[in-house]
Amino acid sequence: MQKLFENEKKAFMTGNEVVAWAALAAKADIMYGYPITPQNEIMHYWTRLAPKFDKKFLQTEDELSAGFTTIGGVMAGRKAFTATAGPGNTLMQEPMSMAEMMRLPTVVVVQQRGGPSTATVIYSQQEVNMTALGGNGEGLRIVYSTSSHQELFDYTIKAFNTAWKYRFPTFVLGDGYQAKMRESLTLYEPESRGINLIEPEPYLGKAGVPGVDRPPAQFRNTFSMEEELYELLMGYVKDYEKIMPEVAEYQSSGVEDADLVIVGHGIVFRAIRAAVDTLRRRGLKVGYFRPVTLRPLSIPQIRELTAGVKKMLVVESAYGQLARLIKEVAYGGTAEMLTMYRPGVGITAEEVEAEAEKILK
Repeated sequence: MQKLFENEKKAFMTGNEVVAWAALAAKADIMYGYPITPQNEIMHYWTRLAPKFDKKFLQTEDELSAGFTTIGGVMAGRKAFTATAGPGNTLMQEPMSMAEMMRLPTVVVVQQRGGPSTATVIYSQQEVNMTALGGNGEGLRIVYSTSSHQELFDYTIKAFNTAWKYRFPTFVLGDGYQAKMRESLTLYEPESRGINLIEPEPYLGKAGVPGVDRPPAQFRNTFSMEEELYELLMGYVKDYEKIMPEVAEYQSSGVEDADLVIVGHGIVFRAIRAAVDTLRRRGLKVGYFRPVTLRPLSIPQIRELTAGVKKMLVVESAYGQLARLIKEVAYGGTAEMLTMYRPGVGITAEEVEAEAEKILK
């Protein structure tokens, strides 16, 4: 494939445009998609760029079809991906459960919108539970929560490598604000930064006679015997638990001496970071903790945090979806967990700062 950028390039663009460029940089082969706000422009930008780089696009009749055709593309040995939001993410859980069952490296970009149901087309963090633990399986998937356009670019590239390396469905969890707003970032070729892109390989149609020249391929999502399913799933769980320390990512600052640690993810983290910076300059002992991966979480670090700090404030644009994930991991910790829930509404640094001041007083 021809090079996208001769050198690193500064750009000013929307988040949806960033995703399209990142997928190209990751050498994605094809996007399958169905329009839903606020992710529509990922499709639009991809269809404009794809012909220039010999890439493909298929608009399907709905999100179910987009998910299943993505599975088909992956099984054919293509770096296939899709993107969705809100009710589309709900529909996407059936094919992504199938991908989880069959250990397929699907990549899905989710630009969250308000819920439940159609609700708003703007923004929220209300798709955390569904994306991290959705479907009728055990949530054996990887979810990156981005907070900036640079991260949308970085983690979309990383998502393809993570998916193909570990063979678990992988999600990039953005939101409507990131999707629509314009922001500066640096575009780059992954190889120029030492990132070795993993080449895809077909699941089906390999050379040779099955059972003679190579092991036979068997990809199932249906089992007749309970014991057979149990044995397979426990193998998957063992594989997943083994990779958790390698995959889990977090950011923290000022937690060592903090009287209060503020926890949040995604774009809300930007408000938290700005609030903590202001409070620190005023001499208040406040820190922050941000899970970058919502699935798997950085379990040892969260347990250490909740055992060592007096108070935590979980801030999210949802009604406790992040808090529930944190509480499950932090069970037994001594920190008092306080919350600031604003489902479907943007949160400013000033609001976080005011809430933190109220707690510290």
